[in-house]
Amino acid sequence: MSHLAEARMPPLEGGHLKLLTFNLQVGIQTSAYHHYLTRSWQHLLPHPRRQHRLDMVSEVLGRFDIVGLQEADGGSFRSSHVNQVEYLATHGGFPHHFQQLNRNLGRIAQHSNGLLSRLPPARIEEHQLPGTLPGRGAIHARFGEGPDALHLFVAHLALSHRGRVRQLDYLSEIIQPLRHVVVMGDLNCTPEQLHGHQRFSAALPLHPVRPPLSYPSWQPRRALDHILLSNSLEADEVRVLDHLFSDHLPIAVDIRLPAACLKALTPRLKDHQD
Repeated sequence: MSHLAEARMPPLEGGHLKLLTFNLQVGIQTSAYHHYLTRSWQHLLPHPRRQHRLDMVSEVLGRFDIVGLQEADGGSFRSSHVNQVEYLATHGGFPHHFQQLNRNLGRIAQHSNGLLSRLPPARIEEHQLPGTLPGRGAIHARFGEGPDALHLFVAHLALSHRGRVRQLDYLSEIIQPLRHVVVMGDLNCTPEQLHGHQRFSAALPLHPVRPPLSYPSWQPRRALDHILLSNSLEADEVRVLDHLFSDHLPIAVDIRLPAACLKALTPRLKDHQD
C-alpha cells in the first residue's frame, strides 16, 4: 500500500462513489488516425516515455474510488516489464487491485483488464467471454455480502457484432438475478446498439442512458465507453475527462448508493447508519 493510500480515508461516508473507466491502450499516445500505423510498433516494443505517461495517468486515476481499466499490460517486454495495473494502483493510492490476463503473448505482451479500488472486494471472479477469437474478458467484483452487495463488472467486448451479442448474452445471465450492479468498460458499441440487445437491456436497464462521446479521443464522435447502472443506483454526474494519451477518453460518474447497499458494504458504515 502506498503512502497516498494510507493517508486517504475510505469512501462511502457520504454514500457516494466516484467511478472511472478507461481504455489505456497500454500507454500509447494516440492523437490522429495515422498514429495507428506510425506508432503500431509500440504494441510490441517499449517506448522510453511510456513510464512518464503512466505517472500522469495515475495522478488522474487517484481522484476516484474505483477504476476499471482495459488494454493494460501485465508486465511484458513492451511495457518494460512493468505490470501497468499494479503500477497505477500503487502510484494512484489504491490499496486493492486485480489484473485479468485475457490475451497472453508471452514475454512480448500481456493484454489485460484491471480493477483499482479503495474498497476491499469481498470476492472477485474472472470471466473469459465467448467469441470467435479468444482474448476478451470481464472482471466481476462483489463489494459486501448478501442480496444488497454491490456488484461491479469491468468488461472489454469484441469488435464484431456477432461476438458482442454472444458476450452480452453471457453477461446477462450473470447480471439478471443481482440487485445493485455497475457495468463499466469499453463495450465497443453505441448506446443504440446496447438498447437493441433486449436480453441485456432487460437484465440491466441502461442508466445513464446517454454516455458522453469517447472515441476517438482527439475528435470524439462515438460513445463506445460506458458506465451502466441498475435502477437502484443514482448517477449525480456523468462526464468525459481530458485526453490521456490513449485513443479512448476516460468516462467518469459519481453515484449514490441506497441505504441497504451501504449497510452491506462495510461494518463501519453499517454502524454509522444504525
